[in-house]
Amino acid sequence: MKGETASGHIAGKKSDRIPKKLKILKFGGTSVGSPERIRTVARLIRDDAPKIVVLSAMSGTTDKLSRIASLIARDERTKAADSISLLEFRYVEVVNALYNDEPRKKEALDAVIGIFRTLWDALKTSGSAAAEKRILAQGELLSTLLMHLYLQQEGVPSMLLPALEFMRTNKNGEPDMRFIRRNLKKRLEACPGVRLFITQGYICRNDAGEIDNLRRGGSDYSASLIGAAAGAEEIQIWTDIDGLHNNDPRIVRHTRPVRRLNFEEASKLAHFGAKILHPTCIHPAREKHIPVRLLNTLQPDAPGTLICDEAEKGRIKAVAAKDDMTYIKIKSSRTLPAYRFFNRVFGAFARHRVPVDMVATSETGISVSLDNKEQLEEIVTELRKFATVTVEENMIVVCVVGDLEWHNIGFEAKIIGALRDIPVRMISYGGSNSNVSLVIRSDDKKRALEALNTRVFA
Repeated sequence: MKGETASGHIAGKKSDRIPKKLKILKFGGTSVGSPERIRTVARLIRDDAPKIVVLSAMSGTTDKLSRIASLIARDERTKAADSISLLEFRYVEVVNALYNDEPRKKEALDAVIGIFRTLWDALKTSGSAAAEKRILAQGELLSTLLMHLYLQQEGVPSMLLPALEFMRTNKNGEPDMRFIRRNLKKRLEACPGVRLFITQGYICRNDAGEIDNLRRGGSDYSASLIGAAAGAEEIQIWTDIDGLHNNDPRIVRHTRPVRRLNFEEASKLAHFGAKILHPTCIHPAREKHIPVRLLNTLQPDAPGTLICDEAEKGRIKAVAAKDDMTYIKIKSSRTLPAYRFFNRVFGAFARHRVPVDMVATSETGISVSLDNKEQLEEIVTELRKFATVTVEENMIVVCVVGDLEWHNIGFEAKIIGALRDIPVRMISYGGSNSNVSLVIRSDDKKRALEALNTRVFA
């Protein structure tokens, strides 16, 4: 047919090459964790609306790949080989269950075996950080391959969009947005008429061209970066829960989805422990004012949670808790003026490149919480040269998010009142008017979340 491309699409004019009203749909590991889940996602994405689908590795795969990389690094080759064999067998089973068209099944098996050849080859090399990242990348390459070939079997035209050809970080390990925009646009314009693209989350290349990744949870970040680079209409994060809940449903019963959050509120909840959303996901979308919608793969008609610019006024929205925190109380020995005391305290953290999560201050004391303990001993040693330092581990930060403008009388009292029977080590307002955070013991987490759920959201 005249004007038809190799993938069976009608070529459009240059101005139509990048689809209008493009949406980015990201599906996590549980959403593609079995043949039946892959079929479910395929049904969700097969309409004619233009979209880029970002996939994580099948659930459990990244953990297994990480173990394989660790075994190779420790020179435990036999155990690594056994792990590779078990994982490869699992994927052969997935292929046999997913495809009923024999030529397509053979194509999928050959491709899976080809990807696993990378893992077998890794057995012959010494373990290194670069080798580990190459190994970890295979999970997303497998999931996108299986989805693309399944869509082909079902007669749904799609195009694989290799993330390693356009996703890159700079020398500081941050996304190189100029490179991403330029190369993503080039890839999209090379496929005129294509309405459905499948790409990998999490994986990228670094500034040296080596395979790298955006760290755990990075598929959310990939989706947001791609949405910002492509000027998407909306970014959708599909998981196995109906949106972001007002409390942790794994701990507290009778939670409910929050239907609308603004970017600031969502960012705070993600940073302080809301597992449905990766903390870095919000920033690229926020910069380009692209709405982010959190949806449930198993209940696709549920409204989920919409994250956008507009704030809903007059409400406390949600609670999140961040585990494995350390609380440090630093009391001046009064040998330094207050301004020098503050400078030396924060200078110690800066020199060791350790960020603090929360800060509360008085003239002679500073309290901080942090989640990075790698340089803790060195920092404390430095601080004790001019201050009395108390360190308490096994703490959590509980973050309460909503419209907490100072003139909303009673909201803070509600929060503190709910925790009246629980020892609170530290209270801090965030840099905005959208959150209050409290440091408590890990042992009190369940009681605290339940009390907030009962007394704040009743």
